[in-house]
Amino acid sequence: MTPSKKHDHKLILTIVKRGRSKKVMKASKAAGAEGGTVLLANGRGIHEKGKSFGLDQIYEKDLILTLVRDEILPGVLGNIIDTVKLDKKGQGLGCIIDIKKTMGINHMDYEEKEKEDLAEMTDDNKGFNLIVTIVNKGDAGKVVDSSIEGGAEGGTILNGRGSGIHEKAKLLSLSIEPEKDIVLTLIKRHKTKEVLSKIEEGTELNQPGKGICFVLPVEETVGIHHLLQDEE
Repeated sequence: MTPSKKHDHKLILTIVKRGRSKKVMKASKAAGAEGGTVLLANGRGIHEKGKSFGLDQIYEKDLILTLVRDEILPGVLGNIIDTVKLDKKGQGLGCIIDIKKTMGINHMDYEEKEKEDLAEMTDDNKGFNLIVTIVNKGDAGKVVDSSIEGGAEGGTILNGRGSGIHEKAKLLSLSIEPEKDIVLTLIKRHKTKEVLSKIEEGTELNQPGKGICFVLPVEETVGIHHLLQDEE
């Protein structure tokens, strides 16, 4: 039976001090999110010392990606803010990014809303999209190979950790956060559907626990002159 509910998706991007990602993940899940993915990062905020003994100071950060449906967005975001005090100075920052297309949610009891501009976003011969694919550690090669088969030139692989609704392993009563591969694929808009199809097929994203994939619109690019020439 086809699910009757339809939902939009948003991506909450949260940046906090290193080690505070567990609190963000716990707050997200408590508000209904299925999980999240943590990336290790470095940076400096406006409230952090810029130099020490004449040297630039760089601080370790956690970057958390949390994909949520629109229905629970206010609750998840509010819980994150309250838990890690994002409304206080120097505690971190967060932003919400609109998602145009999502794969890997077949186990959910709802369908994704079709965006009005999705056709324009994927059929236009000019412009680019960024496909973000999050899979289990070791599956990045499948994503890259599938992307190339669909018309992409390659992909960039990042290492992270996270947990989803199908991952609840514990060791000595401590939750285990499995390692993840995050693959970024910059693709021409008109090739997006084909690349998505190949990724879904090659990594079995239609099966629970295999991963998730979503598309972000790209407004401007640099460093890809050979691709831009093909558009002219």
